[in-house]
Amino acid sequence: MSRTHVILPDELINAVDSLVGKRGRSRFLAEALREKLERLELLKALEETAGVLKEEDHPEWSSSEKVAAWVESLRALEKERRLGD
Repeated sequence: MSRTHVILPDELINAVDSLVGKRGRSRFLAEALREKLERLELLKALEETAGVLKEEDHPEWSSSEKVAAWVESLRALEKERRLGD
């Protein structure tokens, strides 16, 4: 674990302290940074893979009704699989 010096606006520090206390700052900030990094990594992956699936290759996703039916069929298959085990 490393230590670092970070300058933050007083209102952010006060808000964090009011929620988790001064002794909970580091854990709170570490969790917030981890969540932000995960969101940015997901966004990057989404941007890099945008367009790889073509609409014409997946007619089951062409409307919300078809998506719902597709999801239900997957759930039914999974239920059958679990009952068969």
